[in-house]
Amino acid sequence: MTKSKWMHAGTILKMNAFNYPEKLGWQDKNKEFNFRDWNERSCRLANGLKDLGVGYQEPFAVLAFNRGEWMDIYAGCAKGGQMVVPIMFRLAAPDIEYIVNHSECRAFIVESSFVELVDSIKDKLSVPENAYIYLGDGPVPDGYVGYEDWLASSTPDEPDIMVDSADIWTIMYTSGTTGRPKGVMRTHESTIAQYFLNNINMGVLPTDKVMLVMPMCHINSIFYSFPYTLVSAPVFVYNMVSFDPEDLLSTIEKYKITYTSLVPTHYIMLLALPDEVKNSIDVSSIRQLLISSAPARKDLKLAIMEYFKNAELWEAYGTTEGGLITLLRPEYQFEKLGSIGKEIFGTDRIRLLDENKNPVPDGEVGEVYYRTPMIFKEYWKEPEKSKEAFEGEWSSAGDMAKRDEDGFYTLVDRKANMIITGGENVFPSEVENTVGAHPSVKDVAVIGVPDRKWGEAIKAVVILHDGYQASDDLAKELMDFCKGKIAGFKRPKSIDFIEEEEMPRTGTGKILHRNLREKYGKWSDEQ
Repeated sequence: MTKSKWMHAGTILKMNAFNYPEKLGWQDKNKEFNFRDWNERSCRLANGLKDLGVGYQEPFAVLAFNRGEWMDIYAGCAKGGQMVVPIMFRLAAPDIEYIVNHSECRAFIVESSFVELVDSIKDKLSVPENAYIYLGDGPVPDGYVGYEDWLASSTPDEPDIMVDSADIWTIMYTSGTTGRPKGVMRTHESTIAQYFLNNINMGVLPTDKVMLVMPMCHINSIFYSFPYTLVSAPVFVYNMVSFDPEDLLSTIEKYKITYTSLVPTHYIMLLALPDEVKNSIDVSSIRQLLISSAPARKDLKLAIMEYFKNAELWEAYGTTEGGLITLLRPEYQFEKLGSIGKEIFGTDRIRLLDENKNPVPDGEVGEVYYRTPMIFKEYWKEPEKSKEAFEGEWSSAGDMAKRDEDGFYTLVDRKANMIITGGENVFPSEVENTVGAHPSVKDVAVIGVPDRKWGEAIKAVVILHDGYQASDDLAKELMDFCKGKIAGFKRPKSIDFIEEEEMPRTGTGKILHRNLREKYGKWSDEQ
């Protein structure tokens, strides 16, 4: 008998294949499949993984840009009970090597753009040599099996296994303050709970059509894909390698998109298009928009609602570990500007706790602890960090917030010193370790500074060793030094040089990042 009686995404897809076989299931700019054909592809993928030696509750990795095949992959491993490890495509080779090996992946689906990168570290990976799948057009490179050939050679039958929704579906690696990412283990049940509560809170309809713009390897796209499948609505995967605002608006018009989730940077780029471009495109199909991953300014919200005249505007606060935690609903967008809203329907009261785990009164800052049915199980092979993430049945990602007298929450700090640039999370320690490896650097602190396009831009504040002179050329050298060592979005966009005595520190010598942010400016100062 299974522990959990909830249906998983593979069963939801199977039922749509029975009840709405000809209805569009997933689509991208190059191809589309109805529910019947999508279901068959997902069965083939589940069985193909088993044939490769990826058994029940065994992990495999995926490295790819956005494309519709991600929907095959997520539904397929739900059917087969395998655990998928989506890898952020912006990561550098050392990060990819760490994640694949740490998670003990038994197979690796690699898109064409990343074959050369993966080949450069293949001899260091845990993946058996016969378990590399090539996702892309053109000749299949040596050492790989073509994705479509692999599906075609696998049986289309439903896998002969009863997947327990209490088991793990995804292992999402998220940045850690120590610089090493942590594998967030999410069960089928916890993610299905996300889908049901999302649909109840936002009123998703079978006639909707979601467009997934955020990376398909990102928790945002996992959270906003299958809620639509749940009610037989189609999913459109926006498969552009880089963000093209005009193309995105044209895609909304062409495919009659009703909902998408974007970060403030995306909205800024859309609205910066010339009026003649914006006014020539019909975006009237959009009925709901979400702002996530970073705060949005009042002028940006006004501009969004002015352009997308038929759309409700929502803001969300959630975490990879906890799912959707709060929503600022459309009716409160200006009454509670800057707020992340209230707890969503179906979750418990947020606890704001001080450093001694005591509740703080309204108006005072405390660490956010939440209890939701979407909560993760644990961190992969990290028992101590898993334990630290929980306070009884409540969990925290380290965010600090305050609650007003009306019950609305406002974030005041983000996981201590975390930087959010273009919707991506960056912890200073990883960047500091990279910059600090340059022979000229004696000490370094990395912070986020306000940036109108990216929300925050990464700045490195550097103390030089004796014998080195601060200069623009050295600053450029340090920025170039980071290339290939860390992902592009993590590299510093500016360097400041200071003297030893100018670096703010605690009594034990630790750098006070908060003081540096006060000096160089923070997002709230720009309101």
